Parts: sequence; C-alpha cells; structure tokens
Amino acid sequence: MGKLRLGVSSCLLGKAVRYDGGHKYDSWIVETLGRYADFIDLCPEYGSGLPVPREPIRLVGNKDGYRVLRSEDGADLTLQLEQYSIASMEELAQAKLCGYILKSKSPTCGLEQVKIYSPHDGTTSKEGIGIFARELKRRFPYLPVEEESRLRDPAVRENFIERIFVVKRWWEMLSKEVLVKDIIQFHTIHKYLIMTHSPQHYREMGKLVAELTEHKIADFLPRYFELLMTASACMATVSKHYNVLLHIFGYFKDDLNSFEKRELSNLMAQYKDGLIPLIVPINRINYYVAKYNKAYLRDQIYLQTHSLEL
Repeated sequence: MGKLRLGVSSCLLGKAVRYDGGHKYDSWIVETLGRYADFIDLCPEYGSGLPVPREPIRLVGNKDGYRVLRSEDGADLTLQLEQYSIASMEELAQAKLCGYILKSKSPTCGLEQVKIYSPHDGTTSKEGIGIFARELKRRFPYLPVEEESRLRDPAVRENFIERIFVVKRWWEMLSKEVLVKDIIQFHTIHKYLIMTHSPQHYREMGKLVAELTEHKIADFLPRYFELLMTASACMATVSKHYNVLLHIFGYFKDDLNSFEKRELSNLMAQYKDGLIPLIVPINRINYYVAKYNKAYLRDQIYLQTHSLEL
C-alpha cells in the first residue's frame, strides 16, 4: 500500500508555532510513524493569524459553554478560531485522511481534559475540549483521532495503528467503482480483526452485508463504515484475542499432528495467562497457514501484523 495520510498538530512535527515560539517535537510520530505516513499539519492558533510568539490563550466558562480568551487582556478569540477550524475541515475532507494526532492539553487541539477557567474565581476543571478538536470530531465523528500523550500507552497506540490502517484500506476500496464483491471481500478479510474488538458489532455488520443486495451501495457504505469504526474503537482484550485464536485453531483440526496441536494450544494458553506476547502464537499460526495452504486465513488482516517498529 501507499503511505497513510494523517493530520497532525504542527508543533508535534517540530514546527515552532507555539505561543512561546517553541515546539513539541515528537520523535515517535516523526521518525517512526513518519516512515509510513504523509502528514498534513495544522496549527489553529498560528493558522488563524495569531503571531509567534504570542500571549497564551485559555478556555473560560464551564463544561456547558466556554470561550477562548487571551490570558493577558481577556480578548475574545473564539470566533476567529472557530472560523478557521470550520474552514480547515473543507481541506481535510478532500485529503481523505486515515487519522489525526492532536496536541494534548491545548485550548485549540486538546481532545480531552483541557483546563476550563472559571470566569468568577479562576478555579479550573479539566472538562474541556479544544476548539479545533471539537470541530474535527463533529465533522469526522468516525475518524481515528488521538492525542500524542495517549499514544505513549502501548494498548492505545496499537489500537490507533490498527484503525488508521483499516481506514487506509477503506479509502483504497473506494478509490474505484465499488462492487458487491469488493464489499464482501473487505468484510471477509477483516473478520477476525473486528472480532478482537467487538464480536457484537461484527454480528451486526454481518447482517448488514447479508442484506447488501437489498440496498443501494451508496446507502450501504456510510452505515457499514460507521459500524466498522465504532467496532474498531473498542479496545481489544486478551479474552477476545484468545477467542479468535480458538476460532483460527479450528481450521487446522484435520491438518496438525498431535505434537503440533499440543504446541499451538500451549502457546495460546500461555498468551492467555500473560506469559508470552500475542505475536508468538500468531507467528506459529502463520507458519501453519503457509505449510497447509490455508487461503482464507492467509488473507486475514488479523494475521498480517504491522511493522514491529509501529
């Protein structure tokens, strides 16, 4: 596949656009993820016309309603930043993004727990969302979006990586005329990946695909994508992974000898007990997929692990 297309806060790429004239260079984003992605970077504050350096801004109000004010003189910059954010969404819609990485705690880009200052006594609560981040989520509710600080959590990072590659494959399918067979193929190869996140959503998606011929494809695609991204946003768990491994194990019941069955079963149990990482039984399964020529499993995205660097 070609490179991913990801939106990112400019300061995370090392661009000196912050209020203090500095940046927040993130080495994992630039040096590791950057090998697989083309970035579209934006800084809502700088992009809307605020200078560098500049007086800091903050959210003032409460969780039900707040404005963006300049800390020094209380100048209200809400409309300026909102207009820029709305205008930026048109550009981003054309970019066919696979995901977005935002700067945490920012009054414009923070995705969660952004400080809101009380206009009465200056006390704070961490219940805000940045002005730009809020518009991004409103316009693209199913786009994988994370803050750089959360991506330091291995589980969150793995989930984000899986989701952005799912969106990448979705855009690739939509890059040509979509036929019923294309949708069925897409759904088929993502079966076990989806099941590790949400078996319930997978069943609902299966019913939708089964009724595909009763709907226009143009009507089907948005609903399917909504379910796909809602499912993939659910965190995978050890128990769901183990359940999927058991499903896959069943494909080899007539192929493996007693030693191979016992070995694979032990590896799966050791993973379930937290003694070894998931990649160990996955690698053994992939060996058997090749050895016994299991075409259905060979195409499963679940078994096609991404770069270990990611």
